[in-house]
Amino acid sequence: MIGYVTVGTNDLDKAREFYAALIGALGGSELMRMEDSGFTMYGTAWDAPGIAVTRPYDGNPAEAGNGHMTALVVDSRAKVDMLHAKALELGGTCEGEPGLRGPEGDQAFYGAYFRDLDGNKLCAFKLGPAD
Repeated sequence: MIGYVTVGTNDLDKAREFYAALIGALGGSELMRMEDSGFTMYGTAWDAPGIAVTRPYDGNPAEAGNGHMTALVVDSRAKVDMLHAKALELGGTCEGEPGLRGPEGDQAFYGAYFRDLDGNKLCAFKLGPAD
């Protein structure tokens, strides 16, 4: 149901570098760029959910929302670990080390939390038993 999520940035060039490398680590790439607004979308395919960065339309500074988070689903716990490490390598900050939240099993939640360069919170997660 969700097509894409947009996060605001105060430094479009740095945000583009961050997301190009982060989504690139999952095999994705830049799908769309609108130079006039700065809107830039990344994803793995046009028919899959994506994530976009842009300067706020109203011209005010971008601010990370308290309680807002974008979650990126991956297909292995190793990819959760890799994406968290990649975000930190790119200058992001840790909001929760990779690990199991709750019990192991069919509905296990393995996740890691981090913030991008503008303070937007993201989660990389894998559902299900250990792979």
